[in-house]
Amino acid sequence: MNDVKKSSPAADQGSEQDDVLALEEFLPYRLVVLAEEVSRSFSQIYAAEFGIGIPEWRVVAVIGQCHQVTAKVVGERSTMHKTKVSRAVANLEKSGLVTRAPNPEDMRESFLTLTPRGQKMYADLVPKALAFSKMLMEALAPEQRKALEEIIAQLTKASSSFRTSRK
Repeated sequence: MNDVKKSSPAADQGSEQDDVLALEEFLPYRLVVLAEEVSRSFSQIYAAEFGIGIPEWRVVAVIGQCHQVTAKVVGERSTMHKTKVSRAVANLEKSGLVTRAPNPEDMRESFLTLTPRGQKMYADLVPKALAFSKMLMEALAPEQRKALEEIIAQLTKASSSFRTSRK
């Protein structure tokens, strides 16, 4: 990235605006890049073995953890938009991994559960997911792991506080 110009055209023309956002140094961008890299790396496991993508894995993970949930809950827990959740659920349903059952108290929503085949896939993937997470954490020294946990908690709290203060 050494060939990236660090100033804007306006700054080159003598403008008072000398601040340039170096995206590769912008913390929110760096966190997204890291999250995407980790997600894509882990996706190689379930894509190769089960032919599902990242959104499908996230749906399976939430249902596997909760056993029976609505698509709304999947979206909230996975931070995916409802249309992405809907497409992933449809793909999983078509593949015979997820079933829908109407919610008798609210016919606008359905309960999602894993089929026996979906449960087997989840059971096969959980140890691999845990091993992948362990491998990542073992790249850090014990004190770095503790610091990472604290940093994640602090950044989450700061971001959440900022977002809620803006409403």
